[in-house]
Formats: sequence, structure tokens, C-alpha cells
Amino acid sequence: MRENVVILDFGGQYNELIARRVREAGVYCEVVPYTTSLEKIKAYAPIGIIFTGGPNSVYLPGSPQADPDLFRLGVPVLGICYGCQLIAHSLGGRVTEAQDDSAREYGKTVTYFDTTCPLFKGIPEKSVTWMSHGDYMERVPEGFKLVSHSDACPNVGIADEARGFYGVQFHPEVNHTEFGKQMLRNFLFEICRAKGDWRMSDYKNEAISAVREKVGGGKVLLALSGGVDSSVAAALLAEAVGDQLTCVFVDHGFMRLNEGDEVEQAFSKWNLNFVRVDAEERFLSKLKGVEEPERKRKIIGEEFIRVFEAEAKKIGKVDFLAQGTIYPDVIESGAGNAAVIKSHHNVGGLPDYVDFKEIIEPLRMLFKDEVRQLGRELGLPEYLVSRQPFPGPGLAIRVIGELTKEKLDTLRRADFIFRDEVAKADCEASQYFAVLTNTRSVGVMGDGRTYDYTLALRCVTTSDFMTAEWTRLPYDLLDRVSTRIVNEVAGVNRIVYDITSKPPATIEWE
Repeated sequence: MRENVVILDFGGQYNELIARRVREAGVYCEVVPYTTSLEKIKAYAPIGIIFTGGPNSVYLPGSPQADPDLFRLGVPVLGICYGCQLIAHSLGGRVTEAQDDSAREYGKTVTYFDTTCPLFKGIPEKSVTWMSHGDYMERVPEGFKLVSHSDACPNVGIADEARGFYGVQFHPEVNHTEFGKQMLRNFLFEICRAKGDWRMSDYKNEAISAVREKVGGGKVLLALSGGVDSSVAAALLAEAVGDQLTCVFVDHGFMRLNEGDEVEQAFSKWNLNFVRVDAEERFLSKLKGVEEPERKRKIIGEEFIRVFEAEAKKIGKVDFLAQGTIYPDVIESGAGNAAVIKSHHNVGGLPDYVDFKEIIEPLRMLFKDEVRQLGRELGLPEYLVSRQPFPGPGLAIRVIGELTKEKLDTLRRADFIFRDEVAKADCEASQYFAVLTNTRSVGVMGDGRTYDYTLALRCVTTSDFMTAEWTRLPYDLLDRVSTRIVNEVAGVNRIVYDITSKPPATIEWE
């Protein structure tokens, strides 16, 4: 049986980033709500438990609490931020609101460590961590010692080494904490004694077996966009059930320039039942007059399902709908107590009634980098595996405001120029695209006055798509892109560059 770490979700926005760090270390983990029963947690046979951060105060009525019997399982526990305070609160300590503003810590903070503590083994005695807490551990529980402090706060880290309980007020999972990854590795390998047996090759075989068992002799219908997620899902399902799979490419009219034809061509030699549906007019008519981003996503999600239902009826009885949903989709659509950032058409946008027996999501527990690894394990070509992320609603959420075919065609041409120039410049960037804003401004072209749209360029660098930095593209590249778009694309007379990171922004504008 593969070793497992259980991550209890208390509602913080970085919770699944903890999971990604754990898996990067070669240890499998799953994120479950804090309300998960003790029996279900025991069924995971965890080698360790991690309590995540969260927005609440542990001492207030109604705040999320952990089952006290978790501390009697004989399993190491690491608490992060709220999770640290929860350990203290649950085991007899005292947590209060910080009365002194200096005890509230937010952002990068110089922190000091007792490096004899197993959690901080092999790291410097002083480094920078990322803090985000307004509460204070006034008294730590009996049996705990202080193992970390800052200039403002004496109890940044606590440890009861005899029982394997550790807590930190900062966030080791974020890149801003300089040695955070090492701390998490120490928890896994020094404290939990993990072997590190999480391998993508094993996941591939397990996922194929699970799909075969679930599907049996049934038929499967998959939405194939040609993006990384749906392509990997298609390859996995094809290997699992072969000709029981039909892949439907819904051309909703929101694809990038020439992309519909490229998707069809890319899969023309595959042993797949490939169906292309031209649904541009259908989608545009449904979205006429709609400006609000969430409504766009919901409408597109429902129309996707309705198109699949129609195709299913044409090809006969279909038992399962398959989707390329991945972990970040689930996270941003609101997992556990976390806030909904935006709904994804293949998660939050599903209608209440779906005319299939069940939905299959073989990639639901994987992060983007893990999906790419799985694609390579399945033998997908690198040009598909390395393709930039592209949202399910496509360009519909990159045109701000109401959609029209003219706006979409304008964005398609401008977006192609931007992506073409960035690719030729060989810049290190993870995702880059154009957004057609709903703002028009006065300009001059030749001897005439124009009143056209403002186009925004977005380019980010990231390793996990949970957080992202805006990319410092060279000025001459931006100048070249701006000149080309204004001269080659009618309807655009102003170009702006988005220099906002994630957070506070999301990567997409809508």
C-alpha cells in the first residue's frame, strides 16, 4: 500500500499548494475537509497529518476544529498558521487576538530557528519566512517547547517532539519562505519517516485500472479541446477502454487562431473516435447581452454539457462523461471552506441535471506539472504536453464584456501576434496571451481620429499556477508586439501590459 499524508483543509487559499510541495517530495497526499470523520482519516492509514491555514480564529465559537482523537492516533502532526494555533488551542494552550500590533505579522519576516529541532534540521538559524497571522499563542500547551521566534513574536514555532506534534505560524509552502520546502521535507522524511514512493508511472497504471473497473463494458464520451488536460485525459482513457471512447471536440468559436483545425489534425492519426462539432452560433446566441464573467462561465459550462448530450444521442447509448478537470480547477472553484475565486466550466459550471450515469475525472487529483508528467508517461508528443494552459471557456473570458464574433476575431489576430513574438524571442515565460478590454480610447492613425479598443497583454512566470509573477519582458519585444498589433489588427489603437502578480490578481482577467 502506498504511503499517504492527509492534509486537513481549514479554508486557507494556499492549502493545495501544501499538497503540491508534499508530492514534489515524492510522497502522496490528499486534501480533505476538516469535517472528515476520524474513521475515514484512519482508513487512509496516514504516516502524517498536516493542518492547513485558514481565515478564522480558533477561540471563537463556530470556528473549524479538529477531532481531538486525531492527537491519539500516534501519527505526527504539523500545523501551519491556523493549524499551528489549532494544535495549541486543542491541547491546552491559549490563543488570543494579538493586543500589540507588533505581534501581528504579515509578509516577509526575519525568523530564527532552533536547528536541533527535527523540523528545522539542515537550515540556517536565521532566514526569511512568510507570515500572515493576527492571533497570538499566549500560552503553549504542556510538553511543547518554543523552537522558532521572530523579533516581534516569541512563539513562531512550537514542538512536542515526544509525540511528533509541530506547529509554525508562517507558511512554509510558499516560495517567499526561503527554506520552506526543506522544512516540509524534514517533516516528511525526518519525522514521518516517509520512503517517498509516489511515482507518476504508478499513478498511470492505477488510474487506467480504476477507469477499466468503473467503465466495464460501457461507453465514454470525452470533451477534447486539444489542451494539455483534455489531451492527457484522452490518452489515458484510450489506453484504458480503447474504442469504447468517443472524443468530441466542441468548436465553440472561442479557440485561438487556427486552433480548431490544428486540434483536428493533431488527433487525425490517433485510434480515437473523433467528432468535431461546429457550435459557434449556438454559443454566441446564448451569450448575447451577457457581460458578467461568472454568468459567461456558467452558460458555457451548461452548453458544453448540452452539446455532449446531443452528440451522445447520435452515437447511441453513452454511460460516462469524462472531463480533464485538474486540482487547480477544483481549488479555484471553491474547495472546502476556501473562497470561490472563479468557477470553472468543468467544475462549478455543471448544470444540475446531466444525462449520463456518472462523470469520470481521471486527472482531478493532479496539479498541472503532474498532468504533464503523466502525458509523457503515456507517450504523448512534447508539443501537446508542453502546451500553454488555455481555459475551457477559451477567448470568451478574454473578451471583457459582451461577446461578438467581431471582437473575438480581433482578439484572435492580436493574441496570435503576441504569442508569436514571445515564442520567437525565446523568453522564459509560463503563459502569455492578450485580453480585449471593454475600454475604448481616442487615437490617431494617419491623419484620422480613431476611437478603438484597448488591448491588454498578460505574461506570467510560475511553477505551479497557484501563484505567479508577472514576466519582465524586454521593452524592445513589447514595442515590436505593440507596433505589429496596432498596424495589423483593425479595431485596436492602444496596448497596455499587465504587471500584476497572482495574488492579488488571478492569471486570467475573468
